[in-house]
Amino acid sequence: MKNKEGSMVWLVNQQVVPRGRTPIWGVAFLCWLFIMLFTPKIPLSYKNHLYADMRNFVGVPNTLNVITNFPFLIVGVLGFVLCLGGGSFFNIRLRGELWGWVLFYGGIASVAFGSAYYHLRPDDNRVLLDTLPMMIAYSSLFSSFILERLGERIGLSCLFSLLVLAVLSTTYARTFNDLRLCMTFQLIPCIAIPIMTFLFPPKYTHSRYWLWTVGVCLVAKMEALADMKIYRANNYIISGHSLEHLCSAIAPVLITVMLMHRSCRFPRLAVANRISADEELCEISSPVLSALRWIHKDRRQVESVNHDTLLDMHMMAVLSLDLSYRTL
Repeated sequence: MKNKEGSMVWLVNQQVVPRGRTPIWGVAFLCWLFIMLFTPKIPLSYKNHLYADMRNFVGVPNTLNVITNFPFLIVGVLGFVLCLGGGSFFNIRLRGELWGWVLFYGGIASVAFGSAYYHLRPDDNRVLLDTLPMMIAYSSLFSSFILERLGERIGLSCLFSLLVLAVLSTTYARTFNDLRLCMTFQLIPCIAIPIMTFLFPPKYTHSRYWLWTVGVCLVAKMEALADMKIYRANNYIISGHSLEHLCSAIAPVLITVMLMHRSCRFPRLAVANRISADEELCEISSPVLSALRWIHKDRRQVESVNHDTLLDMHMMAVLSLDLSYRTL
């Protein structure tokens, strides 16, 4: 009996252990190395501070570029306060997730102040206050996605690593007059999130909001590149850069909606915590029942090795094994 339970657990582990992490990080490092070695330097220039719409209303320089940052303040402060409440309003199950989302909303709120301050008088010194909060928000968002897909330990490691890289990239841009690191840093999540969405199963429902968020961010970047063209196309009403601010503010709104409505895809407590209830196990075959009992018996050991993620994946694999067992 013990051998049968051991073999069942081994099969479960073989199905739930995520593979391919090392190649993914290796590919990311090689892409970064290629960009730094084979692409030309992108220096800071006064042209970067010349926007299509520089009109002055009611004594505020670059008025529309300044006031279009206000939505960041609303969404950022609202999400930050809700997260500080313990995440009860959002479906946040892990403390590591809470840290990531608090930093994300804090970064979004900081974007409002940093970007508005920069656009009042654009120059090379003030642009850092516009870039750094944005990169902190990108870091927190990407690490929260990784935590959801790959586990709390690796997610928290990425959070602290990416925050350090955000500061280093901003410092590098100002010290060496090179924007490549900052631009790469903002581009990587837009590429990695769609790929990882299909490679790793989600912990929660409503995961399509991740793809919508990436799509909104890409549209915002294209609007920034077409600043003057958009400004001319709408008869000089609003520029592409101002539209970029408004479009970028939609991204945290989508994330907030996702956090409000999502739920755990495979709640383990319905089975693992009621392992002795016959009504919960009447449809489960005996080999799967043995595996469930083993998981429940060693639950304390599982807690020390990423309890939430590992046990959820065990339950997913057990249910899939039950379907396979019925077809035999």
